[in-house]
Amino acid sequence: MSLYVVVRILAMGMVCAGMALAGASAGDLPEVGQKAPDVSLPSQDGSPVSLKDFHGKWVVLYFYPKDNTPGCTIEAHNFERDLAKYKAANAVIVGVSVDSSDSHKDFCAKQSLTFKLLADTDKKVVAEYGSLRDTGMAARNTFLIDPKGKIAKVWTGVKPSEHSQEVLAVLSELEKR
Repeated sequence: MSLYVVVRILAMGMVCAGMALAGASAGDLPEVGQKAPDVSLPSQDGSPVSLKDFHGKWVVLYFYPKDNTPGCTIEAHNFERDLAKYKAANAVIVGVSVDSSDSHKDFCAKQSLTFKLLADTDKKVVAEYGSLRDTGMAARNTFLIDPKGKIAKVWTGVKPSEHSQEVLAVLSELEKR
């Protein structure tokens, strides 16, 4: 290999590494206390849903990898199981993945889910919330948004079987303040 080819390969590698680092910083997790990035996406029935629709309520905005997979099904079932507790706490559950509205509709029908699942097929909202994995799917992260639209709590890499209980416990504590 000539020196010219080696130098070009090294230069291309440095450019790619720089782009990767720039992309990583753009996908940082929103922090507690900051205004929640806007969300406006189609739900399982195709209707648009926005965070603004829930002003004055707590919002449990949870990101999950894929419809109809074991962990995502457990997590969704537990949120559904506890839905009355969330309603009593003036909270709504909103799930987001990169699956389509049709996939969400099927998932909701199969699993008897009644809360909103939003389709982020462009992956913009997932990325804005720092939850886009290298695989192109959403990471299992949750953001508790207060009634004024600010991030109150962030969970990353959650365990599906325990997560709803964790969220309810924190919600209960925050409501006491």
